[in-house]
Amino acid sequence: MSKTTHFGFETVDETDKARRVAGVFTSVASKYDIMNDLMSAGLHRIWKRFAVGVSGVRAGQRVLDVAGGSADLSRLFLKAVGGTGQVVLTDINNAMLRVGRDRLLDEGINTPTTQCDAEHLPFPDNYFDCVSIAFGLRNVTHKEAALREMKRVLKPGGRVIVLEFSKVAKPLEKVYDLYSFKLLPKMGQLIAGDADSYKYLAESIRMHPGQEELKQMMVDAGLERVEYFNLTGGVVAVHRGYKL
Repeated sequence: MSKTTHFGFETVDETDKARRVAGVFTSVASKYDIMNDLMSAGLHRIWKRFAVGVSGVRAGQRVLDVAGGSADLSRLFLKAVGGTGQVVLTDINNAMLRVGRDRLLDEGINTPTTQCDAEHLPFPDNYFDCVSIAFGLRNVTHKEAALREMKRVLKPGGRVIVLEFSKVAKPLEKVYDLYSFKLLPKMGQLIAGDADSYKYLAESIRMHPGQEELKQMMVDAGLERVEYFNLTGGVVAVHRGYKL
């Protein structure tokens, strides 16, 4: 009997979710950065800098950027690790990965890029000092499996950083819902020519675990000293956990 999962507010077969998520990101890849700036009024750049800051990454270390898409985090991590370190950019979606790789190459940056599934990372145990995933975990079918994989490839003492949309503070709920379900699809249609993909993105945020639930998932995956930092009234949260 096939298992089901969520694709936004829809219930779909697990085997169908990856295909449909791939369709979303293939559709929006070319306009992804423009839409991020518009959707967040540029705040996503501050959120990403904060996530890299709390990672504690230092010169010479190895970082894995899972679901790294257009390479925003990779670029920041590359500055932190310097010439003696390494950042590996990955994404399951080829169109998104090409956007990130080409952006880096256009800036004269050559860093390893790998198309892979977060649930099956093609890297050895105990290899990276930090593994990050930004705005990607909610699109993963088996989040627990992805978190276990991230922990597996970490060195002892390494940390997982999850930057993701989360449960917004109660006073902001009504205006946030209005923005998400009314304005966001219209912006998607106007800028990216795709209202449905941004409708899915808004719904996927609501179906993603809240702060405490995600914290427990990270603990269940074997990570320790897990904590989170709410940003912009809980619109997003950065979770950090260690492999000890």
